[in-house]
Amino acid sequence: MWAVGIGIILLYNLLIFYIGYNIWAWIKNLSGDRKSIKILFWAVLVIFAYSFVFSRWLDESLFLTWLGAAWLSLFYFLILLLPVANIAVFLRRFTRYKKEKFVKWTGYSVLLVVVCSFIFGMFNAYSPSVTTYEINIPKKVEGKQNLKIIMASDMHFGDLSGSGQAEKLVKYINSQSPDLVLFPGDIIDDDITPFLEKGIPDILKRIKAPVYASLGNHDRDDVDLVKIFNNSGMKVLDDDVLNLPEGIALVGRKDRGYQDVDRAELSTLMKQVDKKKPVFLLEHQPYDLDIAEKNGVDLILSGHTHRGQVAPGNLITNMIFENDWGYLKKGELQSIVSSGYGVWGLPLRIGTRSEIVQINVSFNPSR
Repeated sequence: MWAVGIGIILLYNLLIFYIGYNIWAWIKNLSGDRKSIKILFWAVLVIFAYSFVFSRWLDESLFLTWLGAAWLSLFYFLILLLPVANIAVFLRRFTRYKKEKFVKWTGYSVLLVVVCSFIFGMFNAYSPSVTTYEINIPKKVEGKQNLKIIMASDMHFGDLSGSGQAEKLVKYINSQSPDLVLFPGDIIDDDITPFLEKGIPDILKRIKAPVYASLGNHDRDDVDLVKIFNNSGMKVLDDDVLNLPEGIALVGRKDRGYQDVDRAELSTLMKQVDKKKPVFLLEHQPYDLDIAEKNGVDLILSGHTHRGQVAPGNLITNMIFENDWGYLKKGELQSIVSSGYGVWGLPLRIGTRSEIVQINVSFNPSR
């Protein structure tokens, strides 16, 4: 284990050196190889590169949190772009272009792509789209035979996703007048303090429809989160079963990370359920769809994957999860996984989009 940790640290520092070497080569080409500037550059780079570590030690520092997020974003872009720039500079020797001029404009090109990508990624992260699904569950319910559900997962309310994003979410939910609002996990981003200080509980209380939630892997802190979330206008189902007035059984599970502690087996929870009625399951991480199908779940709602959040992360989540985003039908089970409303680590999305999910459910046993 120690060897793996040391290996990761060494690799990270090699990548920092690789990035720094390339940036300095460009700066030197523009301003000359001045020792005072070089020392300052490397000092600033090292501080910048470890700002996300410092932000963990000083978790009250909003500045360090955003600095760390900015560095991780820059790190991501440069690791993808610099190899391409290096290859271009190498191939330059087979052309008539002068090296100094080529390096200068290659650097400007990389800078332009980084800036444009960052703006595009921020837009994707903080301007959520709405994804709508029309599904049928062939079981009887009481009263209305159609149900409008708004689902939002992975809000990660905290320093990177604050009161403005919460206001935006609540405004959209109320504009749609849903019958039900479901939050399948990762309501906060590890730390409850920003959630409380930014007044997000009072914002969420403005939602005019019933709100039910389950906990995710980032819903952790040394406080009673269930109590805090319940006082924020939602009802948390933490290995609980709730029968809604329509006759729908709503099951909310503890996050998969609790399975070695006290997470109940799905089969145990399902003993409390009338399977002749529709069964909705809030399961933050979209694993074990076969188990959910075997136990008679009709609709499983999940998040967690962020659909990779930044490409090519989507290729990885697609390999890990049977359904990493969108809709999947498996026998009688229907699975919907959201790419998430918020962000984690990086304040941007590339190749994905933050989203709110609307699910229009009809109940028609004759289909």
